[in-house]
Amino acid sequence: MEDKILEGIVIGASGGALAGLTVYVIQFLHQKLLDCIESKRIRRWLEENTSRNQWRSARAIASWTNLPIERVQYLCSRDANIRLTTGQNEDLWALRSKIPEATFE
Repeated sequence: MEDKILEGIVIGASGGALAGLTVYVIQFLHQKLLDCIESKRIRRWLEENTSRNQWRSARAIASWTNLPIERVQYLCSRDANIRLTTGQNEDLWALRSKIPEATFE
C-alpha cells in the first residue's frame, strides 16, 4: 500500500515539474519571438524613415511603431544593428549602417 502511495507522489511530482518546465520554455520562446518581430519592425521603420547620419528619438520610433517608449528603448539597446547616440543629444537612435563609425585620433 505504501509503495503505491510513494509511486503516486513521485509520478505527480515529476508530472508537475515537467508541466512547469514546459510552461517556462514556451513563455521564454514566446518572448524571444516577440522581441525579434518588434525589433524587425523598428529596424524596418528606421530604414524607411531616416536618411544618412540622421538620428531618431525613442518617442518618434514608439509613436510610429505603436510600441511603448520603454519597449523601444529596450529593443533598440538589445539590437546590434541599432546604435544609441553619445554626446549632448540623449535618447536618439539610428541604424549602424546609416551612421559613420567614430574615428579616434
